[in-house]
Amino acid sequence: MKRDEVEKLVTKLVEPIVTSCKLQLVDVEYVREKEWYLRIFIDKPEGIEIDDCQLVSEKVAEVLDKNELLKEKYNLEVSSPGIDRPLKTDADFMAHYGLKIDINFFAPWEGLKEVTGIMEEHTPETITIRKIIKGKEFKKQDVLDRKLIANIRPHLDF
Repeated sequence: MKRDEVEKLVTKLVEPIVTSCKLQLVDVEYVREKEWYLRIFIDKPEGIEIDDCQLVSEKVAEVLDKNELLKEKYNLEVSSPGIDRPLKTDADFMAHYGLKIDINFFAPWEGLKEVTGIMEEHTPETITIRKIIKGKEFKKQDVLDRKLIANIRPHLDF
């Protein structure tokens, strides 16, 4: 089974478990580093605690073992996505309207590999940002094709 197929299938199995724990499923990653890792990222408004991760981990492990979904040996990790998690869902994008975001491109856009701007709106195909802050100053508003974007993260000011 391909990596993205595993992620979709695990997401389907795991989402009801996470929801029943009054948590939000943020993302599922199935990646091979030296070994295979199944990473499940969870969140809640007041933040994730170690007990949340342990509870979800135990329940998910039970379901995955029962369904014998993954044939190869893997490591299960359940954690918070962190404050700089990539924006992926509509809810993620809408929560960042009016806020600074960092955008990394697959290939340079207007000569830039990354920009920081203020998220204005999004569609499944585009991201609209106001006033680019990092990089060159462009129009008051830029509409970026999402196919060009490698990832979008909240901007962190230190």
